[in-house]
Amino acid sequence: MKAYKIALLWLGLALAGGAFAEGKPAPAAKAPAAAVAAAQETVNVNTADAETLARVLQGIGAAKAEAIVQYREEHGEFADVYELANVKGVGERTVEINEDRIVLKD
Repeated sequence: MKAYKIALLWLGLALAGGAFAEGKPAPAAKAPAAAVAAAQETVNVNTADAETLARVLQGIGAAKAEAIVQYREEHGEFADVYELANVKGVGERTVEINEDRIVLKD
């Protein structure tokens, strides 16, 4: 029985060979280029149209993007990033997630 376990262990190591070769870790999966670009892109919430807001900001679809534009037109420019949480449907958590993507001036 002991020999059987040892044989199974060797078989498993032989089949996984490439994963343990030279102690190198397996290559990490790469994110799609579009996702990386979108993650690094910023948007000026005081000048952007709804389509751009929806494309760049996570958790903001077309309806919320339109609400942001409408709020801006009624109340003027955003003075603080967290003022976006005053827009119906946009919470503080959504602002936190997007804080690095949001700019207020060009």
